[in-house]
Parts: sequence; C-alpha cells; structure tokens
Amino acid sequence: NSTDFYFIEKETPEEVLSTIIELVTVKIPSQFGFDAVDDIQVLTPMNRGVIGAGNLNIELQKVLDNLKENAIQRGSRTLYIGDKVMQIRNNYDKEVFNGDIGRISKIDREDQEVYIEFDGRTVAYDFSELDEIVLAYAATVHKSQGSEYPCVIMPIHTTHFPMLQRNLLYTGITRAKRLFVMVGTKKAIAISVRNDRVEKRYSNLESYLLQ
Repeated sequence: NSTDFYFIEKETPEEVLSTIIELVTVKIPSQFGFDAVDDIQVLTPMNRGVIGAGNLNIELQKVLDNLKENAIQRGSRTLYIGDKVMQIRNNYDKEVFNGDIGRISKIDREDQEVYIEFDGRTVAYDFSELDEIVLAYAATVHKSQGSEYPCVIMPIHTTHFPMLQRNLLYTGITRAKRLFVMVGTKKAIAISVRNDRVEKRYSNLESYLLQ
C-alpha cells in the first residue's frame, strides 16, 4: 500500500494556513475524491500559533460547517451539528477513548445533551461533559499516534521550532494511508530531519550521571 507524497513550499504561516484551507475544501476533494471532513486529517506539530491545532480548527470549522443552526456555546467554543470532534481522555463508561474521532449528530437543548457518532455508534454527552471533546478538523501529531487516516495534511514551519523533530515528522507521515501533503518551508523539514532529539536527551543524561 503506497502513499502519495507531496510538498508545497510556502514561506509564511498565513500562506501555509490559506493553502491548507484550499487543499481541504477544494483541491484534494476534487483531485483525489476524498471527503473534506471524513477522509482528510490535518496534523500539526503544535497547539498554538497561526498553524497550530487551535487556530486551524477555528478556520476549518468556518469553511467546513454546512449546518450553522443549532449551535451550542461552551466557553469560547462553538459546536455545531456535523462538527468533527475528538475525545481527549479515556471514558470507559461511554467506551470512547483518547484520540477517537466522531461527528456531532444531534444537539438536544431540552435534555442538555449532545449526540456524537463514533464509527456508526451514537454516544450521548451531557452538556457538562463536553470538556472531554475538542474540534478535530486539525489535531496535534502527538494526539494522532495509533490512528490512521486516508489523507493527512501537515504544516511544517520554523514557528514550530520547539517541536521540529525527526520522530514527529515520521509519525505524521506514517498516519497517512493514501495521501500525505506537507505544506511549509524546506528549512523546517531540514531542522526536523537533523534533530533526533530523543537520542540527544539520553546522551545529555549520561554526561550528568558521569559528573
């Protein structure tokens, strides 16, 4: 099973962001036939910043949500029917686990419940339990470990400097089953490839132990 691999060079985080939005909403669905929400997963090294998971989710939610009615506001977040969401901690009662991705299928204001469909199974969440889920149009590479997606888009930029590591790059690439698209700078890729920080950490530890 071979994965198609593409790299699109963009210099600024803003250019990376607008390219990702165009890829998700137009280019990849039309050229490869992938569904913009179900098949494409944006994976990013960090949560913060213009091309971190937080902002990517806000921007992708704007362009991917068809059903803008019946929203529920939780703190600074707005959730709609049809939203792609991820469970962020294990919930054994619901049999939903950290990293599981689903879609909101119903918002019931009267009973104060949100229904989320995970792989054809509908799970009810009380409004008070919604801190267990986050938007999942974009997620961190770290959160994606153990999951696979038909198509992965990954921003890579020097603004992600603290997280640019070879194993992170490898994890991102290996999440994609059929198509992997990287958007960003060659410099950020070079930093990642050279930075095998896992090994460095241990050699550092050794020098401390020997003192």
